[in-house]
Amino acid sequence: MDFLKSLSIAASGLKAQSGRMRIIAENIANADSVATTPNGEPYRRKIPTFTQHIDRETGASLVEAGRVRRDPTAFRTKFDPGNPAADAKGEVRLPNVNSLIENMDMREAQRSYEANLNMVTTTRRMISRTLEILK
Repeated sequence: MDFLKSLSIAASGLKAQSGRMRIIAENIANADSVATTPNGEPYRRKIPTFTQHIDRETGASLVEAGRVRRDPTAFRTKFDPGNPAADAKGEVRLPNVNSLIENMDMREAQRSYEANLNMVTTTRRMISRTLEILK
């Protein structure tokens, strides 16, 4: 097994998942934000994407964060005529962020991050054990 290759793969996974968690955290933080003006557009949910490429040095297939897309689903609405962002009907447009989905995505990203971290730890132990055997 090529230790450098496995470390490269795990490191790319760590970086990609940390970027994913950052975007999910941003979505959660803006789940209740509204537009500042009537008929203004509130926060639109962001969706992280990933791309794959081959590392020329190691030949490893690595993952990295791709473009961040905007979720095209419709905004939620709430009747709140006293809100400064309310339209003529008294409705306020809310972000298209579902906190339950974001929390589940965050949990999945954390587990993927932990799996990559375990791969780094295991590879480090294997390297250390190999060096002990060679002594």
